[in-house]
Amino acid sequence: MAGRSTPAITLLAQRRITHRTHPYDVPAETPNYGAVVAAALGVAPERVFKTLVAEVDGVLTVAVVPVTGELDLKALAAAAGGKRATLAERVTAERATGYVRGGISPLGQRKRLLTVIDVSALDHSTVYVSAGRRGLQVELEPADLVALTDARTARLATA
Repeated sequence: MAGRSTPAITLLAQRRITHRTHPYDVPAETPNYGAVVAAALGVAPERVFKTLVAEVDGVLTVAVVPVTGELDLKALAAAAGGKRATLAERVTAERATGYVRGGISPLGQRKRLLTVIDVSALDHSTVYVSAGRRGLQVELEPADLVALTDARTARLATA
């Protein structure tokens, strides 16, 4: 499974971005999934980020937040220059990104969406995000993640 490429991995290779892939085996419906993934990888959970798709004033927007917190929808709306944010429906998120829930990567998405990354990512030398498939994370420098997604950074997570 780890040997197959994804659009995220392809993008990183094409841009010659230093990265490492990390396979893991955690059932998708596991409670506290992000923390369990971090434990399976042997890394601090604040370095593992989840990718969520939301609608800000009707416009699809990607939020990348640490698995240790929850997405503050008001903060996302403000960071995206809008007034109201709601999480996108699963089917909408999957169609827009080209990935399935539990494997949505902020990298290599089908459609280029406004992306906002929680500013805490910049506190780490490397962070982990989905590599575009359940059971596979990619580790890269936060500055590379910001650059590749043309992201804004803002405080998005609540504890």
